[in-house]
Amino acid sequence: MSALRRAQGTSGAQGTSGAQGTNAELFARAQAAIPGGVNSPVRAFRSVGGTPRFLVSARGPYVTDAEGREYVDLVAGWGPAILGHADPRVVEAVQAAAARGLSFGSSTPAETELAELVEARVAPVEQLRLVSTGTEATMSAIRLARGATGRDVLVKFAGHYHGHSDGLLAEAGSGLATFALPGSAGVPADIAALTLVVPYNDLDALAAVFAEHGERIAAVIVEASAANMGVVPPRPGFNRALVELAHAHGALVISDEVLTGFRVSEAGWWGLEARSADTAYTPDLMTFGKVIGGGMPVAALGGRAELMQQLAPLGPVYQAGTLSGNPVAVAAGIATLRAADAEVYGRLDATAATISTAVSEALAAEGVAHAVQRAGNLFSFVFGEELAGGAHDYATVQRQESWRYAPFFHAMLDAGVSLPPSVFEAWFVTAAHDEAAIGRILDALPAAARAAASARPA
Repeated sequence: MSALRRAQGTSGAQGTSGAQGTNAELFARAQAAIPGGVNSPVRAFRSVGGTPRFLVSARGPYVTDAEGREYVDLVAGWGPAILGHADPRVVEAVQAAAARGLSFGSSTPAETELAELVEARVAPVEQLRLVSTGTEATMSAIRLARGATGRDVLVKFAGHYHGHSDGLLAEAGSGLATFALPGSAGVPADIAALTLVVPYNDLDALAAVFAEHGERIAAVIVEASAANMGVVPPRPGFNRALVELAHAHGALVISDEVLTGFRVSEAGWWGLEARSADTAYTPDLMTFGKVIGGGMPVAALGGRAELMQQLAPLGPVYQAGTLSGNPVAVAAGIATLRAADAEVYGRLDATAATISTAVSEALAAEGVAHAVQRAGNLFSFVFGEELAGGAHDYATVQRQESWRYAPFFHAMLDAGVSLPPSVFEAWFVTAAHDEAAIGRILDALPAAARAAASARPA
């Protein structure tokens, strides 16, 4: 079929729903038009094998594929569907905003409202700049840190993923962990050389880097709690000590809360650690995404006012975006944050505890050595005797029996439960996961655990 005929075949209501053919047929068609058939690598199922599901609708805790099959969803759009898919409050806000216009290229009152909601929840954020993606947020934060300090070198942690901009893909997590790639083609060596990679949760290694390069380091960027190599929380007090060490050398700290922000608590991971004097810390800059867009493309960077005011138009650090603060996307974010109250976070925590405990018990019953990795209501699993006590860094995560995950994943998928298609990703629950949805997950676990137990390395 020609490209013109394919395009013509997607016109009309049926085409816009995407519900034409089986998942396999849709994937074959996508591969002809899109590199790898996907617009984000982990969606290709390369880590687990098999055919990706093409989703056409979602509601509450469920998603439905092009073949009409419904699944209990534990991906939640990679985090933003905190209330559940198509929450009526969010949908109504988006429809009302869309009716007023899709994009203005000018300032709107709603942009300020969303910024104020974020600032009210997270004390270190005195001012906020809206962008469209998490990659854009971290890229802009790094530029700001370099501009503010007059230094060029960035420190990141192995296994932490901060988007796909140049210089951040060295030993990154997420898709790069899935594909076991050390970095990316297309990144000039001179740019990559400005990023120093340190083992996560290793303060001695960080101190050594500062001792050698301290006068050149502009910033340390860190996931507030790692969740892109599976969930790997910081050791108690790690973030606090990191901030103190960086500040002692005149460097800034960028806390990346694109995944954890407003998902693990009302104030993200920072809010959880701020509850104790032993772990409380104040980063210089923070980045957000996912939940603040309610499933639409909104992200942000924020921090101290005098630092943020070095961004254009007030300062010399340039950053801009035609779609930044898009009124429809911002409306989704405002509605989501307004609805995400203490009751919602209580349900998320309880649901995450129920599901992660049940998975662990099912695996243990089949003799599968593993550990549950938890960061608030985010969780994942690592497999193998060596990791039975848990993983605290990227090197340990990579040594796990990752080959057990694919059969586990497909057994759950066959039973109508959609998991992240990689062992190196976090699991996400929503406030809409009720007893019926949880029950379907629990019913699927015994067969999935048996599949993991019988798996063998390739």
